[in-house]
Amino acid sequence: MDQSRPVLHVDVRRPQRADARRNFDALLAAARDAFAAKGVEASLEDIARQAGVGIGTLYRNFPTRQDLLNAVYLGEIEELCVAAEKVADQPPWEALTTWLQQFVRYAATKRAIFESLNREAPAFQAAREAMFAAGRPLFEQAQKSGDARSDVDFDDVLRMVSGLTAAGYVDDAQRDRVLAIALDGIRAR
Repeated sequence: MDQSRPVLHVDVRRPQRADARRNFDALLAAARDAFAAKGVEASLEDIARQAGVGIGTLYRNFPTRQDLLNAVYLGEIEELCVAAEKVADQPPWEALTTWLQQFVRYAATKRAIFESLNREAPAFQAAREAMFAAGRPLFEQAQKSGDARSDVDFDDVLRMVSGLTAAGYVDDAQRDRVLAIALDGIRAR
């Protein structure tokens, strides 16, 4: 792991046993999908069923709905940080756009659960810092290589891309086309 990347401290600890860890991860994935589709009031029973576990397993891992919401959000941030590490060796523009595609998926989940998050909590602040620390170097590399405009900053890009997630799309292909159009706006000419 890159030591320069801030480490996130998730309040919920991943289980040590492989089967319990699989259940934990399945619950997070099912919850992410359910919250993105139905909002924070998505049925916990449906989430457990989608993950292939019983409701007791859900509550053992996440005693409250808020614990699950927090874990989903922080898990999304961790995935963004890992994604930045995975694409760092690609050509700068490709690395940036690949990471921003992942950011769009994160932003859709965040939008669904945003109001339920305590944005003043240290974990939320650390998550934001980690996300910026992961993505900003990709953007700066794209600027240094001449692929991204020099009169734009990383915060501008994230706000633009976040705004795109507010729209409804016919399908993923349409969302990807709209993102490509927006990214053309930050591409250096």
